Amino acid sequence: MGPAGFDAIVSKAKAPVLVDFWAEWCAPCRMAAPHVAKTALEMAGQAVVLKVDTEAHPGLAARFQVRGIPFFAVLKGGRPVVQQAGLVGADQLQAWLRQAL
Repeated sequence: MGPAGFDAIVSKAKAPVLVDFWAEWCAPCRMAAPHVAKTALEMAGQAVVLKVDTEAHPGLAARFQVRGIPFFAVLKGGRPVVQQAGLVGADQLQAWLRQAL
């Protein structure tokens, strides 16, 4: 997801947005992928889930001050309400999104 698409989706989103900052070479990112997919499936209609490749879009990563990956951000009204680096399970991702509803 590039900056233009990212900004368009986030600016129009009525629901909270979970952003997964990742890179293909990152083993913990690959471990997080099933948790992100499960969250997207289980929160469909209540939240938006986006993935941003930090190698392809370093400017987006810099905007959120991503220092390590995986890095997760939950946005509400376009503003971050949660930001955390490290491997996180689906239960925690969903809890963050529910808090932002």
